[in-house]
Amino acid sequence: MSREHRLGAVYSPEQTTFHVWAPAAQVVETHLVDSDRYIPMQRDENGYFTCTVPDLPAGTRYLYRLDGDKERPDPASRSQPEGVHGPSQVVDQSFDWTDAGWRAPTLRNSVMYELHVGTFTPEGTFDAVIRHLPYLRDLGVTTLQIMPVAQFPGARNWGYDGVQLYAPHSAYGGSAGLQRLVNAAHEQGLAVMLDVVYNHLGPEGNYLWDYGPYFTDRYQSSWSDSVNLDGPDSDPVRRFLIENAIYWLDIFHIDGLRLDAIHALIDVSARPFVGELAATAQDWAARHNRRVHIIAETHHSDRRLLLSREANGLGLDGQWLDDLHHLLHVALTGERVGYYVDYQDFRLLPKVLRESYAYSGQYSRVWGRRHGTSGRDIPADRFVVHTQTHDQVGNRMLGERLSELTDFDGLKLAAALLLCSPYVPMLFMGEEYGETAPFLYFVSHGDPDLVAAVRKGRAAEFAAFAWEAEPPDPQAESTFERSKLDHSLRQSGHHTILHELYRDLLKLRHTTPALTNPDREATIVHDDPLTRMLCLERRNGPEALRIFMNFDLNQAQTLRVLNDDGETWRKIRDSNDLLWCVDDAERQLAREHFGPDDALLVTLAPKAFAIYSNQREEEEPHGR
Repeated sequence: MSREHRLGAVYSPEQTTFHVWAPAAQVVETHLVDSDRYIPMQRDENGYFTCTVPDLPAGTRYLYRLDGDKERPDPASRSQPEGVHGPSQVVDQSFDWTDAGWRAPTLRNSVMYELHVGTFTPEGTFDAVIRHLPYLRDLGVTTLQIMPVAQFPGARNWGYDGVQLYAPHSAYGGSAGLQRLVNAAHEQGLAVMLDVVYNHLGPEGNYLWDYGPYFTDRYQSSWSDSVNLDGPDSDPVRRFLIENAIYWLDIFHIDGLRLDAIHALIDVSARPFVGELAATAQDWAARHNRRVHIIAETHHSDRRLLLSREANGLGLDGQWLDDLHHLLHVALTGERVGYYVDYQDFRLLPKVLRESYAYSGQYSRVWGRRHGTSGRDIPADRFVVHTQTHDQVGNRMLGERLSELTDFDGLKLAAALLLCSPYVPMLFMGEEYGETAPFLYFVSHGDPDLVAAVRKGRAAEFAAFAWEAEPPDPQAESTFERSKLDHSLRQSGHHTILHELYRDLLKLRHTTPALTNPDREATIVHDDPLTRMLCLERRNGPEALRIFMNFDLNQAQTLRVLNDDGETWRKIRDSNDLLWCVDDAERQLAREHFGPDDALLVTLAPKAFAIYSNQREEEEPHGR
């Protein structure tokens, strides 16, 4: 297939080149809507059509006419100002970047922050996010993890119904708005990861069917026919997606991609698509002296995703690890339905801290078979963990955050587990101050039948969880408005305390090498499943921290840890310290100090944590 031209309408002041793969058509014309001109396109032997128009102004609207009949938007459109059904638009994507020399942090040193552009601010735009960047930097975040922004139907959507994968959504601010946001983030020292969806397109405005065999009925996914990644004519489909990945890295200076649900990218070819995408992105990054991370979301606890190409793996830089969330959620809320049925055994929590996957070949009730592999030999900084995400919150019927499901002590305990774990932590927007607004599922489809189907589908999805309530209407604008953050909360009451605790723990993480050491041998877990007490020991050379956590919801518990090296341990954090409490009531504190001849015998109140250091240097003052 021809690689002479990039897909879509590539603009320059002298000329604009239009390039589209449409093997299902014999004749394709570019319809310049504003001047009502039709420009014939030349077809090559692989079904690509191309034409070049001189002196075409940026902003020109156009469609492709297929075989003199159907007129459709460009599959690689850079802009859809009139929505998914309207004409595409030629865009001048040149930008005055000021981030020369920028280099994203390593995963080891990253703290991610997932946000949805539409609900993060009242305005719901890329530009509106910019004013919050100094706050996120000061919080201790290093990387924005932005939910999908490709053009979707209407103005309200999570982004997973995108259908024009090259067009940043017009309601968010389009191409120029995203460039401004990324440039501003880099100026603040923040990297930007983008969530991309290649396993399906949304049900409204998907015109790829008219162009060629982008999909196959040989496999079925949750979203009907699968993307054609390994059948006849799959090479151009793979090109369309991989070129899209490089487009975000190149035109928008994005620092990495989160690949949505790669378990739905069904591909039995000798060179799996996900591996080809990762290799292409990494090779591109090496040529451009950039650090780029390709991270996958997957239901499969499969270590091969993270093995190198030389070791016959897919060579991904990382993956989301939901297991930590599931175990923490069960421990704090007691929920045991749906997929939580597999996470009732507290002994799986220390296992996840030791070797990543909760299931490494044992029987899973959810899967109805043996599930998973061991990640014990995979460095810990290849896994991104969280206590909340858009999925884990938004796929609840009422969109409750953890702040609605546990008390203040539970939120503090969750923060300690997340930020002291050996993995790469990711916060979900508002988590750091205990945001109370739900994150609900919302859409703004134009097809009444589709809206009805979405409502019915959401209700059926909740059946496994036996939730007794009426789901909020996904189509209602009020559902979207209810999901917007209230940033002012962090300025009052327990929200301020929680926010300061996150800042403090993040500062501790950034300044303590033991907390960012990905070496598996540097993470030791001491636990007692009967008392639900756990001590997470993190080391870097002679420096060590021991984080004691009590997951008993009702009773104080004690854990004894031997002091084999004869070290002196002093307490540097206690969640029941007055600094981190909402009232002045006297609370049970952990012991302050253990000498070299003492075993660490630590007693903690319910849902409390305490951190001990073996270092003698004075810590900087912390707290409010």
